[in-house]
Amino acid sequence: MSKRDFYEILGVQKNASEDELKRAYRKLALEHHPDRNQGDAESESKFKEAAEAYDVLRDPEKRRRYDTFGHEGLNGGAGGFSSSEDIFGAFSDIFGEVFGFAGGARSGGRRASVGMDLRYNLNITFRQAAKGDEVVLTLPVSVPCEHCKGAGAEPGTEMKNCGQCRGSGHVQQAQGFFRISVTCPSCHGRGKIISQFCSVCRGGGQTSQVRELKVRIPAGVDDGSRLRLRGEGEPGMNGGPAGDLYVVMSVEPDKTFERQGQNLVLHRSVSFVQASLGDKIEVSTLDDPITVDIPKGTQGGEVFQLRGLGLPHPGSSRKGDLLIEIKVETPTSLTARQEEILREFARLEEEKPLKKAKNFFKKAKEKVMGD
Repeated sequence: MSKRDFYEILGVQKNASEDELKRAYRKLALEHHPDRNQGDAESESKFKEAAEAYDVLRDPEKRRRYDTFGHEGLNGGAGGFSSSEDIFGAFSDIFGEVFGFAGGARSGGRRASVGMDLRYNLNITFRQAAKGDEVVLTLPVSVPCEHCKGAGAEPGTEMKNCGQCRGSGHVQQAQGFFRISVTCPSCHGRGKIISQFCSVCRGGGQTSQVRELKVRIPAGVDDGSRLRLRGEGEPGMNGGPAGDLYVVMSVEPDKTFERQGQNLVLHRSVSFVQASLGDKIEVSTLDDPITVDIPKGTQGGEVFQLRGLGLPHPGSSRKGDLLIEIKVETPTSLTARQEEILREFARLEEEKPLKKAKNFFKKAKEKVMGD
């Protein structure tokens, strides 16, 4: 069965702002909340469907690909959520707003918190952006402390069950017909009262390490593009899901090509003789150089469009074009013989004026560059 349109699911227009998307999802989340519709399979399906739609449309890069290519453009990047608990973890901020306190976890469950998202600024070359590449990121990550095994207490010291939550790490609060678990304010979710904090992690239960992560850069990405890697952020607490890692790319300018969207612009100079008589010139592409015919009477500023030799559209087989803009050079020094030939050319031109080029070259350039 084909998936429904994400905008239709949330009941918003395609130009909906981030706030409008959030309000629409918040309304659906409350309407189809599992605690409010226990045993209703259809409502549970709509709860997950709305979460998937919001998850894509709130992400600018995923939204751009979805708007351009539909569901196919996501390349498996919107796999949905396997359970309601995953949704509560991913959108803990939303459920916190809905229910008046953090998390909005379902009744009866241990309070889990989502790990923090991380950002990694990645500098890449123009060629890496054009062709795609696999790079290795070096990331500092939090891991369970080996000294205390993640408990946060100095080994051998006494730990007592928290008197307020009785060791569960959470307490119940009521909000209308909902009963929702929140982190115990006394033990901060540990379920234990620590008499002496770990000497290594200072009670945090985690230490920092460095790890390597391979990341695939899609071909055709632009400066400022970002990749979202699910679950590669900070680990969650009490069994909560890890946060996400956002890789934000900065693309170095290229010395050969100028970029305009997915099109590439190449500026080439030819002599006025080549422009007048026509010639073949060699031009660079992202792959091997190719030969291009310059017809007789080529004007300065004229643009030749070579389709499909530009940058790929991420998530698609389509490519932009290579636009070759011609500059006609005027010689700055001439030999006596060259001057003699040009004076003869000028005399002949007075006898029979040359047909002047029309202004359609400028219009053609504007049309090609605007495509």
